[in-house]
Amino acid sequence: MQTVAAALTMVRDDAFFLKAWLRHYGEMFGRENCYIVNHGRGEEVAKLAEGCNIIGIPGDPHPNFDMKRWRMLNNFVQGLRCYYDHVVVGDVDELVVVDPSDGRDLLGYLKDQSKRQMITPLGLEVIHRIDQEPEVITEHILGPRRHVRLAPHYSKPCIVSHGAKIARGGHFTQYDKLNAPDELYLFHLKFCDFSEYASVMNARNQVTQDVGVSIQDASIGRHWFAEARGEDRAVFDAFAELKMQDDFDLGWVRKRMHRSWEPRGETGFYHFKRPSYDAQFILPERFNGVI
Repeated sequence: MQTVAAALTMVRDDAFFLKAWLRHYGEMFGRENCYIVNHGRGEEVAKLAEGCNIIGIPGDPHPNFDMKRWRMLNNFVQGLRCYYDHVVVGDVDELVVVDPSDGRDLLGYLKDQSKRQMITPLGLEVIHRIDQEPEVITEHILGPRRHVRLAPHYSKPCIVSHGAKIARGGHFTQYDKLNAPDELYLFHLKFCDFSEYASVMNARNQVTQDVGVSIQDASIGRHWFAEARGEDRAVFDAFAELKMQDDFDLGWVRKRMHRSWEPRGETGFYHFKRPSYDAQFILPERFNGVI
């Protein structure tokens, strides 16, 4: 008999986000069902993730880092599927949440889901409105941070119970059906705290400097490179310019995802259009403390 769910991520340092990931998945699924690829075999990662399944790998810089990473994660996911009904896979700063109005946590939700499918939560980016949210994050992120913006790039097919291949970055799969339930969200935390953002970006810029190749020659996201970073304060100040929306009904976004669902050229992958939205929302209070 298979266990309901496992969570899988890969991390190099990033203690702030790893703590949130462990609090979310470790407490819900049990640390024995959490799998962490420790890139570079960091001692702090190993200490924080005690009780989880820690897979240490070399941390040497490589220009095709993201390609290698997702090739490995794909294989890990399919191996874990032999023992789990569902595997939640993604970056350490991405957390899948069930709307509290549903009444189930993610584990309870997955117990009720059929196998052999891919599930795509709606992507929301938690943004730190530094003009309105002075509170320091000490434990839970939602509460001190209430503002989010639509992030179609993070509407990822990250709950896996099918053998379909996942593309680099986790954005697409070779599964031809889109399942984007109304009650599921993926919260991307990169911008949830100004000071933490600067610290993480400093570390990522150092990685690409160590690799020693250009943006054009590397299979690493542009945002890892110092020349694509921009000025940190300006990035966060700009969040105030996003148009505030009156309600949190996002069914129209999922309808657009379904309407634009199609093959991604001749790659064998499927995708939906991912437009930029000039919009921000205040999360309903029911989300406070969920992550």
